[in-house]
Amino acid sequence: MIYLDYAATTPVDERVLAKMMPYFRENYGNPSSIHRLGQKAEAAVDEAREKVASVLGCRADEIVFTSGGSEADNLALRGAMLANKESTKWILTAKTEHPAVSKTAIQLEKEYGFLLEWLDVDEHGAVTVDSLAKAVCNNTTMASVMYANNEIGTINPIANLAEVAKANNIFFHTDAVQAAAYLDVNVNKLGVDLMSLGGHKFYGPKGVGALYVRKGTKLVPHLTGGSQEFSLRAGTHNVPYIVGFAEALRLAVDEREARTAHVKPMRDHIIGTVLETISDSKLTGHPEQRLPNHASFVFKDVDGNLLLQLLDAAGFACSSGSACKTGNPEPSEVITALGYSRDWALGSLRITLGADTTPEHVDSFLKTLPSLIKKTRNLNHR
Repeated sequence: MIYLDYAATTPVDERVLAKMMPYFRENYGNPSSIHRLGQKAEAAVDEAREKVASVLGCRADEIVFTSGGSEADNLALRGAMLANKESTKWILTAKTEHPAVSKTAIQLEKEYGFLLEWLDVDEHGAVTVDSLAKAVCNNTTMASVMYANNEIGTINPIANLAEVAKANNIFFHTDAVQAAAYLDVNVNKLGVDLMSLGGHKFYGPKGVGALYVRKGTKLVPHLTGGSQEFSLRAGTHNVPYIVGFAEALRLAVDEREARTAHVKPMRDHIIGTVLETISDSKLTGHPEQRLPNHASFVFKDVDGNLLLQLLDAAGFACSSGSACKTGNPEPSEVITALGYSRDWALGSLRITLGADTTPEHVDSFLKTLPSLIKKTRNLNHR
């Protein structure tokens, strides 16, 4: 099987796994325990927090460990909105966001009575400075804009957007889950108040993430109980996963240039070849301001789900934006937000590369894809 779905998840790096292993059986103490096994575990969590803070350029007490990016997004949005409910009302975000943000925003409107405004995106799915500046009003609490889009790879101008937020005295959150593998996540350069990360997108374990919370940003805890994570997230620390997350993030930063240099030429080759050799194909997302490992397309009159099944049968793991809902394929919110009609929007394909991808894998994929597109079109026209 040739794996071309690194935006969905990545295998755990062996070096990360080696760091995690002792905390499953040897140093298995609860960090909240007083005895030395507990102290050893606590020291591991503290060290991991320092490691993450040094990557982000922030204080260790500004890092909250979570069960992943989705939980970090939930804590950021719900936590900030509920903490400020007396003074302000509006939340601003885009329909191109990950559902962990967009569905949380919808719930805040529906169940808690907050006001939600969707930010306009340009033809590449980017939120512009103008669209944010236009949407902000005196009663706005926060804006949430992702750093890089998981589905179409577009990178948003986060530092510029955060400046607009700061000038208007509102909180700015970015979901950097997809971005952290390849982009600079220094919070001072970005100017964000809140930032979500997830370990399994950069060769760390699944089920662990972090939320950066700038000092002075008030949040209502969303998991109550013990005083772990500065009383923002109760629950016994998942020590091996936290250790693995921190090590994976450190490696992602240390090796960023080499990893980018590995994937970018292959990504460019895929984009160029697909657009040249397959009729009625379009690149989705920004042609330049996109993740270095990310290629995504729409194909006219193609059933994206069927294409994925055919690719899977041919030995390739890729993904599509359209989710199959009760037998009726629906185009994704992201592709629809770009303005594609249904005959285009249903035929989305995402190819994402990673550490184990080789030029041979890419060539094999590019040889196989055109005939499978043709096959789905023929089946579509029956």
